[in-house]
Amino acid sequence: MKATAIRLTFTEDNKPEISLALDLPRRQAQEATQKAKEVLARGKVLEVEIKQHRHRRSLDANAYLWVLLSKMADVLHTTKDELYLEILARYGVFTHIVVKPEIVDRVKQEWRTVRVLGEVTVNGKTGVQLQCYFGSSTYNSKEMSVLIDGVISECKDLGIETMPPDELALLKSKWGKA
Repeated sequence: MKATAIRLTFTEDNKPEISLALDLPRRQAQEATQKAKEVLARGKVLEVEIKQHRHRRSLDANAYLWVLLSKMADVLHTTKDELYLEILARYGVFTHIVVKPEIVDRVKQEWRTVRVLGEVTVNGKTGVQLQCYFGSSTYNSKEMSVLIDGVISECKDLGIETMPPDELALLKSKWGKA
């Protein structure tokens, strides 16, 4: 659910109450509230998380990424899945972690793409620094845009036809609305 306003008040026994104005039809809000009340009536506790809304990439953007990867894979005589991992390493979102040497292989199985950067010493202990790339399914619209723009650039270098700029702009404008 998306909230458009928030208000903080306090009960008579000084407990905070948060009220949210939701971007939700009345009936849907009533049904959701009724279900929550039923959970509380059974003596259970609700878990609530409030965070800033982020636009996600559209399924059209993801589909277009895979179309381009397929075309590139044909030209490069590889698979689109192998190429995807290479593309993540070039344009993707990553984090650095340091792990015990004996679990490097296990970490590699958990991440889409991992680069071993080398041994490091932290507090007198030897570890291995890794650059770990997130899969594109976790990307927001800005991160996905960078990834697709990189793939488009490489397609042009390979002589692969891509979407015209006006259609691409329309695709980008739909991100977060799907």
